[in-house]
Amino acid sequence: MGDAQVVSFAELPGADLVVDRVYKGGSSGNAGDDPLARLLPGVGNQGGFRALGRHSQDAVRLVVLYTSGAEPDWPDALDPYTGAFTYFGDNRSPGRALHDTPRKGNLLLDTVFTRTHTGRDGRERVPPFLLFDKPGTGRDVRFRGLLAPGSDRLSGEEDLVAVWRTTGGHRFQNYQARFTVLNVASVSRAWISELTSGQTTGMSCPGPWRAWVETGRYTPLLAPPTVIIRSREAQHPLAADKPLLYLVYEHFKERPHDFEQFAADLMRRGYPEVDRVDVTRPWRDGGRDATGDYLLGPDTDPVAVEFALEAKCYSPDHGVGVRETSRLISRLRHRQFGVLVTTSHLDSQAYKEIREDGHPVIVLAGRDITDILKKSGLDTTTALRRHLHDNYPQR
Repeated sequence: MGDAQVVSFAELPGADLVVDRVYKGGSSGNAGDDPLARLLPGVGNQGGFRALGRHSQDAVRLVVLYTSGAEPDWPDALDPYTGAFTYFGDNRSPGRALHDTPRKGNLLLDTVFTRTHTGRDGRERVPPFLLFDKPGTGRDVRFRGLLAPGSDRLSGEEDLVAVWRTTGGHRFQNYQARFTVLNVASVSRAWISELTSGQTTGMSCPGPWRAWVETGRYTPLLAPPTVIIRSREAQHPLAADKPLLYLVYEHFKERPHDFEQFAADLMRRGYPEVDRVDVTRPWRDGGRDATGDYLLGPDTDPVAVEFALEAKCYSPDHGVGVRETSRLISRLRHRQFGVLVTTSHLDSQAYKEIREDGHPVIVLAGRDITDILKKSGLDTTTALRRHLHDNYPQR
């Protein structure tokens, strides 16, 4: 293997699964190029939900979850810093009941999460989940980790939830499932062989999986971030979401103070811990477009931490620079953090300065705005236009 981070198509059958290693697809131009079917025989060569073994016979040995990241309506998301993974099930279009899917993925999720919460006997019957994503173009896949259903941060009522979606005026349900990426750097070929033969906790079983089965204790793979400076592209919305952002910009571009109210409402909409946000009156603007309280601690005894918010309704192609961020930073008081909300992006130099100097400033750029809108059900231009017209009318 010429590159230690890439496994060639020919080497797939004997390869271990190493976190963040790429596994090459074939070059024949047909379904046989799929690397997962060659890497894990029996899981098939299509779909995002692939089980080895039949659920109808209660004989699922392992499950592959593959996410391409290309479906904005179903934003599967891995948080590498906390080891949390959110996955949406396989009922992604109207016309079927929640569990009535061709691959029976949602039915399997229901079974697995039920067993997760029924003690050791139940967990012993849960198959390991192997997460892969799409690292670029072509059929290559990247291994992202070994998943255990659930999380020690969530209750049994929160880790598998049926959510409603609307497409073309038709309502339907799908699952939103929460998993934990376990602290396992590699899955050995020996354990894969044991799993294939039905030995979930055999001699080659990784310690964190065995501990989860025996005790229910999660040992997440935590990867604390270095300094995060998102690229311009990472701050811009996905192509399918750009019409939402442009609609917001066009609605507010001549009314910056109304955009300040929209940004304040966005904070409340996106973060339930936000208790209040008060927008500064136009003729008394002291440099902060709004101030608010973010609640920490238990509901019975919360502590309010104040934040200052500045909103910039810029063209998505016009970045926010050092001058604007310096203005916000200069007005932060002791025990206060800042929030910058913009329909654009933060320029690299400004981003670098606030991160490397350790300024407590949160950046909500174009992609963050569209993500919050979508999670709030404002996921079409029709719904968003109606919302803007009703709540922020032209004067």
